[in-house]
Amino acid sequence: MGFMKKNTKVLFKILLVLNFCFIWAMDGFAKTEVKDAVVKIYTVFNCYNYHEPWQKWGQKSFHGSGCIIKGNRILTNAHVVSDQTFIQVRRAGKAKKYTAKIETIAHECDLAILKVDDTSFFAGVKPVEIGELANFRDKAAVYGFPEGGDKLCITEGVVSRVEHSKYTHSNAYLLTCQIDAPINSGSSGGPVIKDSRIIGVAFQGMYGEDIENIGYMVPVPVINHFLTDIEDGAYDGTPGLGIYMQKMENPDIREKFALLKNETGVLVNTVYPDSPAKKILKPGDVIIKINGNDIANDGTIEFRKGERTFFGYLLQQKHINDFLKLKIKRNNKYKKIQIKLTKPLNCDRLVSHQQYDTPPVYYITGGFVFEPLTLNYLTEFGMNNNSWMMNAPTELLDFYFNGEPSEARRQVIILVKVLADEINVGYHDRMDNVIAYVNGTRISTIKDLVKAFEQNRNKYHVIEDIHGYKIILKRNKVEKFNNRILQRYKISADRSYN
Repeated sequence: MGFMKKNTKVLFKILLVLNFCFIWAMDGFAKTEVKDAVVKIYTVFNCYNYHEPWQKWGQKSFHGSGCIIKGNRILTNAHVVSDQTFIQVRRAGKAKKYTAKIETIAHECDLAILKVDDTSFFAGVKPVEIGELANFRDKAAVYGFPEGGDKLCITEGVVSRVEHSKYTHSNAYLLTCQIDAPINSGSSGGPVIKDSRIIGVAFQGMYGEDIENIGYMVPVPVINHFLTDIEDGAYDGTPGLGIYMQKMENPDIREKFALLKNETGVLVNTVYPDSPAKKILKPGDVIIKINGNDIANDGTIEFRKGERTFFGYLLQQKHINDFLKLKIKRNNKYKKIQIKLTKPLNCDRLVSHQQYDTPPVYYITGGFVFEPLTLNYLTEFGMNNNSWMMNAPTELLDFYFNGEPSEARRQVIILVKVLADEINVGYHDRMDNVIAYVNGTRISTIKDLVKAFEQNRNKYHVIEDIHGYKIILKRNKVEKFNNRILQRYKISADRSYN
């Protein structure tokens, strides 16, 4: 009997070791499959110059990471390939680089799909599948090509948060997952893997003297929304409501708007001109439910048991032209409403966030260069040291941070600079002025400005900024010498064509 027990123990140990080795081998095999699908991306890019909007800054290069998914597609970050002029890709462990091109790019959620026409690039590789939304404390591995070497790097970490955060690339407020694995330059676009499936795309990190190993990934719900959106070949975007709201955590504000003891919600303050909720929601409405889910006074909903995030999560699961159901309280009466989501996020912006892959809009007449204010324009005041918030004109910064669109102003149109010529003497130092009127027409958009100049038949062009400063030019001089000024400054066109 003792002999049998001893042999049974030995056999059990052998089986345990063999089972462990089998699991290790299978795990190693799975990781090898993932490794084979990871891609290094080499991007040559050329950004537009917003202070001289008829030209670009010049060619530069950047590298990032990506992963092969089904359909012979490479999933990566938008910021890895934005403003690109040429892209190459190389699989991990391989030497040959292949030319790639962008199939779809979504700057808002910082995702992009690349295609390689040469199918030999994909030989022998198994595409990595998309997994599920990560849970708190999940262990995961980040695959990528960070700075400091040319070989694939794999770092492990633990998911520490699942909540809404601002995406640095677009300023969009979307769901993210935080992981305690470092995400450095070059890692961007690489897959975050759990059980051999993608649970995120590494896209940004947090840095500082007291900060270590804090990285963020684009999570599965955002990835899936993107992939579903582009099934028809075009990216429409994540829908937005185009309203300004506030929390209702103070008991007095809840009492003022007649919320019952157990009722919660958020207060609508402004409905912007381009909002899909225009003429449906009104200032003073309290949104109590979204798609049947209660909204807490702090503006959150429970999206998983015991986990909360911004209530916009439910809106952001919808697609453009889907319908959103809300329950509101208006003048102490309940109302159920339905809104067709026709506009993307940031339709409530007066000054756009950073733009990519899109040339600046501009118009030049008489040597005066005009364009809509954008974040691109502001950041060029501190491109080398990231100090644009200290160097950009305060007035323009205020429009960016605090400006709200209205029927009277849909864009902030600025006089960028004056291209010096004898017909504009006395105005050569004018720059960064916000334009209010041209030839008596109130300026809301760049189209208004162009029309006001080109339809004027009076003797003078009269330009007036928001402080009342006036620029007076004879119309016939402008028409006669406009081409001379363009030729002097080597400008091929007096306007953009986008």
